[in-house]
Amino acid sequence: MSGFRAFLFRGNVVDLAVAVVIGAAFGAVVTAFVKDLIAPLVAALAGKPDFGAVGFTVNGSRFAVGDFLDALISFVLIAAAIYFVVIVPLEKAGRLHAPEAPAEPPVKVCPFCLETVPAAATRCRACTSMLEVAGP
Repeated sequence: MSGFRAFLFRGNVVDLAVAVVIGAAFGAVVTAFVKDLIAPLVAALAGKPDFGAVGFTVNGSRFAVGDFLDALISFVLIAAAIYFVVIVPLEKAGRLHAPEAPAEPPVKVCPFCLETVPAAATRCRACTSMLEVAGP
């Protein structure tokens, strides 16, 4: 039982649980935004409050294109909201950029054994041959 408890309280599991709860709440906010603000705007411009009724029939099969359009519009709005509310502010705060990897030190190749050695080395670590010192 202690192993299970350690698993539950591991940082990744707790972070994931918090993200799911916040994501569900954020989804509800965006859904309300689309239903209460965007749908009336679409209705004012296009004459219909939603695209749910849009579709066509082929050989008795109904293709509900409107449901797909509603889901697509919701997805685009959710993605835009996440980008402008979460990603842009975090990028401005400098928290989303991974730290740059330190530059690799310059190296050269030993002409005798072809071993890679640091550029400032005067002797090869593999064959102990004297190397030319790189000038400035």
